[in-house]
Amino acid sequence: MSQKSEIIYNNTKGPIREIFNRQRAACLEKPYLSLTERLEILSKLEQLLVDNQEKIADAISEDFGNRSRHETMILEIFPAVSGLRHTRRKLKKWMKIQPRHVAVTFRGARNRVIPQPKGVVGIIVPWNYPMFLGISPLTSALAAGNRCMIKMATNSQRLCSLLHRLFSETFGEDLIAVLPGVSSSDFTPLPFDHLIFTGSPASGRTVMKTAAENLTPVTLELGGKSPTIVCEDFDIRQAAERILYAKFINSGQTCIAPDYLFLPEQMVDVFVERAKKIIRHRYSELESVDYTSIIDAKSYNRLVAVLDDARSKGATLVNLLPDGESDAGLRKIQPTIVLNVTVEMELMQNEIFGPILPIKTYTHIYECISYINSHERPLALYLFTEDRALQEKVCMNTMSGGVCINDCAMHVAQHDMPFGGVGNSGMGQYHGYEGFMEFSKLRPVFTQAVNPVGASFIYPPYGKTFERMYNLLIKMRRF
Repeated sequence: MSQKSEIIYNNTKGPIREIFNRQRAACLEKPYLSLTERLEILSKLEQLLVDNQEKIADAISEDFGNRSRHETMILEIFPAVSGLRHTRRKLKKWMKIQPRHVAVTFRGARNRVIPQPKGVVGIIVPWNYPMFLGISPLTSALAAGNRCMIKMATNSQRLCSLLHRLFSETFGEDLIAVLPGVSSSDFTPLPFDHLIFTGSPASGRTVMKTAAENLTPVTLELGGKSPTIVCEDFDIRQAAERILYAKFINSGQTCIAPDYLFLPEQMVDVFVERAKKIIRHRYSELESVDYTSIIDAKSYNRLVAVLDDARSKGATLVNLLPDGESDAGLRKIQPTIVLNVTVEMELMQNEIFGPILPIKTYTHIYECISYINSHERPLALYLFTEDRALQEKVCMNTMSGGVCINDCAMHVAQHDMPFGGVGNSGMGQYHGYEGFMEFSKLRPVFTQAVNPVGASFIYPPYGKTFERMYNLLIKMRRF
């Protein structure tokens, strides 16, 4: 056992650290799980989710106050299950040892790269999509052969208690542990082999600083103000259908929700009128069970203050459900479009994370590009145009975690595409193959030939033979 391992085992106390120690011991006892073992684990996890869909949806709704059951099914449980199925289909290929090129100077030698598990992975899950944003990184980490400890948000404790019971009945805590009632201050300092956090940029900085004490590598998914651009050539009614879906699901509490919208000025009135019809059809009233509550009173009050700030600074607020005003008892904010916005307004300063959509007008695409590039890099960028040249122009002149063209948020549902932020919106990526790689150590293995040709010339003492060989090598164009 290494010196680091001895320190961990001798100086840790409390249940959470005992679980960490058991997982670390399991890693040392069996560092590499076979393909068969990993497939069995993923299959059990899939069955656990499928068998308990209703209980999971109920627990999440209780944590929110009201969370649309159907949103939970289609936005959390289905993508989690389909992600597991995709991983199981591809895992054999991902786990293969990769042969690599051998430099000509090492003729007879062999190079290969072995994807190996890192060890114990810590997963910090947010409250807004507590099922999918826990299971998706868990799928990647388990596929890579790791053990996992999961800390869920304070606002997700009913779901956490349910998952703790279900996972305890299905898996040993030396493989997967869901930890009710655990604080970040106890969880984050553990010497994980990898740590993934989803949350705000401010909290992400704290997590990264704490992880640095143990030189723990981190994956950070941090959100941000994701811009949406609609161009003149795209049907504004069709754009409205798609934008409003991504904006108002989960009542806007989505890290990749369209945060603000660029429209040509002549499209604004058409968009607003269309938005009123769409929202009234989809939710009919504020009390609709399909319209999700704001997670807690603090978040509700923050959003009310954001609207008051915009109004006081000259914005025009358009309530898309005119028969329903914000309700503190239900913790529901009316779906709102905000016109005449300025950069001084709070809603243009920070991620909104609620059912509020500001609209900015533009006359040329470079105004949008310039505005986006003058702010922190977002987690997503959305562009509506059928012009291929314009699509290329925006993609190549901006930077974001991901891009979705002619729709919003759907890029996250693509299992063969990586998901991750850049800069202020995060670092690292997971989903699919990239997730497997994120939680694997690509271990290079060089095997020297038994009788390597010409290897002895590099050994001292050096002389004319060395110089002749070196001059020959430096002139070669292929290594």
